[in-house]
Amino acid sequence: MGLFEGLDAEEYDRKYSDRYLVRRIGQYFRPHASRLIFVILTTFLIGGIYAMLPVVVSEGVNLIKQDPQGPRLLLIPLAVLVLGVAGWCINWISRRQLTQAIAGVVVALATDAFRASAEHDLSFYDEYPSGKVVSRITNDTQEFGQLVGMLTEVMAQFLDAGILAVILLVIDWHLSLYLFAVVPIVFFLSIGYRKLARRVTMAGMRAMANVNSTIKETVSGIAIAKNFRQEGSIFADFEAANNTSYQVNIRRGLVLSVVFPVLNTLVGIFVALMIYLGGMSVNAGIVSLGAWYLFLQSVDRFMFPVTNLASFWTTIQNGLSASERVFALIDAEPAVTQTASEPVESLKGEITFEHVHFHYKTGEVVLEDFSLSICPGENLALVGHTGAGKTSIAKLIARFYEFQSGRILVDGRDIRSLDLAEFRRHLGIVSQVPFLFSGTVLENIRYARPEAGEAEIEELAGQIGSGEWLETLPQGLKTEVGERGNLLSMGQRQLVALMRVLVQRPAIFVLDEATASIDPFTEWQIQQALNLILKRTTSILIAHRLSTVKSADRIIVLDHGRIIEEGSHETLLAGGGHYAELYNTYFRHQSLAYVEQSRQVLGQQAFAK
Repeated sequence: MGLFEGLDAEEYDRKYSDRYLVRRIGQYFRPHASRLIFVILTTFLIGGIYAMLPVVVSEGVNLIKQDPQGPRLLLIPLAVLVLGVAGWCINWISRRQLTQAIAGVVVALATDAFRASAEHDLSFYDEYPSGKVVSRITNDTQEFGQLVGMLTEVMAQFLDAGILAVILLVIDWHLSLYLFAVVPIVFFLSIGYRKLARRVTMAGMRAMANVNSTIKETVSGIAIAKNFRQEGSIFADFEAANNTSYQVNIRRGLVLSVVFPVLNTLVGIFVALMIYLGGMSVNAGIVSLGAWYLFLQSVDRFMFPVTNLASFWTTIQNGLSASERVFALIDAEPAVTQTASEPVESLKGEITFEHVHFHYKTGEVVLEDFSLSICPGENLALVGHTGAGKTSIAKLIARFYEFQSGRILVDGRDIRSLDLAEFRRHLGIVSQVPFLFSGTVLENIRYARPEAGEAEIEELAGQIGSGEWLETLPQGLKTEVGERGNLLSMGQRQLVALMRVLVQRPAIFVLDEATASIDPFTEWQIQQALNLILKRTTSILIAHRLSTVKSADRIIVLDHGRIIEEGSHETLLAGGGHYAELYNTYFRHQSLAYVEQSRQVLGQQAFAK
């Protein structure tokens, strides 16, 4: 893997000016305006207190010279103590208020980023790894929080420097002008350094996002890796991503650290010159010893924020780069766009494709001039070889992807004009590998309809194989399913997914049927659950089982995105066309097994009685 492989910007990334970023960040602070006003006022107060400390000490130096045994000398350490304690207390209160404001802003930003990622289309996650999206929501929002804290620190230090600049001018304006001459040089060097700092900072964040993405993919597929004894391979992938991150961040650290010593050396030369010239002024009697001490202390405190400007840029660029990445995620344009948001109170389930053209990538046509009508309540089975377009049709109905031309109508209304959230509430979808969330069986069944009662769910469960599938679960509906449902068998996961749709009561049902082998009894239970759903809905079935195909009202045979045959199972089989070929090569063995399954199921039922 090359050093910068995988570190290119995502297509949805965009460049924002610093002014725009600051203005947009400010919008997140509006709800915390009172806290920020308090922090600003206390920052001025703290800056004044710390600027007064060298003034008090310089007065003490003059008093020592004038009256070494005078009682007023005791007031100097007391004043320093009072100022120090007051500054610490005010700073603690200010920091507490600022921390609460920053925490609120980070939470709001992370919430907006997560909401945007949840609302992005499936096509977004086809193109961009979810691990990199997670990195923006977690790591980058935290970097953003550090930016805000640093900006407050910068403001306090520059306020302190402003007060000390006035003091320096009062002490010796000639020396002060020499000193101030170095400030523009340091400032412009730091500004020129900003672009380089932003570039290496962004590369470092992308490298870390690659590491997060690799970890997520590895952990998700750990079972497959162990099955094929590829632990060494996945470790090599992680090590490559981690080493890339290491190399990129070494370069980032070098760039972010080298400028500070350069500026510090430059400032040191000027300060040494000021010390020499100031010492000459004291010898000549132009300024007092106390004033000269105040000048030295003030020079040091004045130059501290100036020389630290480069190190401030490190954190500032980290924060600005992070906010740029988060805002890019929030602002990413959706691929699926609605022309209106018409309410969808109920649906009959009539679906019409009119001359639809669709592709995932330019030049790779999936559907071309595709037309199809599905009647309300019809059970339609889609069959065909892999890549024929079956799943694409289902995804277009669900509005997971945008088609390029043509129209899709639902109950005679353009699907693009419907309120998308309301429309999807009328869809029941079961994917080929049913996904279950960590929690109980009951919680997963209630996912689409949280208000569903436990008694209602138990009644529906009892209609599937007399509820025997539920009895096989250790704790019934309260059984934990584990991460992604891994504590259940594939058949049990499919039954839970189908129960979820039954409870939802959708108008349109989309099933991408699983191809995994399951025992005959579970197959029979799944078919019962499927039949209950088919009674109530318009159904689009991407069929892999003969039992599902035979139960359909109409079968559509697809080949490279075109309808080449349609009809019932018997009609198509008698026609001796493409469907008959599919049946002989794929479904025929299921037909023989289906007879045996039926015998076994009937035997189990008889035994149960």
